[in-house]
Amino acid sequence: MASKIFLSARWEYLSMFNYEVDAAILKPHLPPYTEIDFYNGKAMMSMVGFLFNNTSVLGIKWPGFINFEEVNLRYYIKYFDGKEWRRGVGFISEIVPQFLVAGMANFFYNEHYSTAKMYHIISQVNEQLEVEYSWKKKEQQWNSMWLKADTVLQDIALGSAEEFIFEHYYGYNKLNSKTTIEYSLEHPRWQVYPVKEYKLTCDVEKLYGAAFVPFIENVTPVSVFLAKGSDVKVKMPLRIKKLASQTWPSLLI
Repeated sequence: MASKIFLSARWEYLSMFNYEVDAAILKPHLPPYTEIDFYNGKAMMSMVGFLFNNTSVLGIKWPGFINFEEVNLRYYIKYFDGKEWRRGVGFISEIVPQFLVAGMANFFYNEHYSTAKMYHIISQVNEQLEVEYSWKKKEQQWNSMWLKADTVLQDIALGSAEEFIFEHYYGYNKLNSKTTIEYSLEHPRWQVYPVKEYKLTCDVEKLYGAAFVPFIENVTPVSVFLAKGSDVKVKMPLRIKKLASQTWPSLLI
């Protein structure tokens, strides 16, 4: 059965700071029936900042919740659907500025959303593009992702690190010990801007936990990417209750 569209938006200026991590710290977060999706034998995580623009939920544009920032910490997983592996992502944290957005995502998808004060700066001077996302929770310092890139767009090469990071079209969240929520995304293959400079300022322990500090805080990322983005459609969620060889996912809604 085809899944209906829950959310549509334009995702823009997707900044990706990518880190190699010990797979052991990810395993407690894995939703049931999923596995870590390794890249060249390495478990990867990404700190991601991007813009939600022209957002509608169930076909409705809610005033005050159409354009906003998101910063998330995600990792890469896969699920075998009985015929093929579906490459997807799981989330440690997702941060947005509006409580309603966070509450809706947590209710429907059992996501890991929270809220913070947020702002972004996008500027272009000649052939240089600068992108910055900043966020601050109560009693915490300002955190920020900043990068500078050339404005000449490039296609993502087959088999490249960029392809691994960007070409995941499913999201997976743990509902309980025996149930995983799956949802799919639709968007064209993105193009990327060549990144020249970057900087991450982040209190990793307070935001994500002490286990992630050795792999992110004051660590040079394996790679940093900036994608232009596109229109995106997020489908209604499904429930996976057993291994694919035993049954197919049933509709959550």
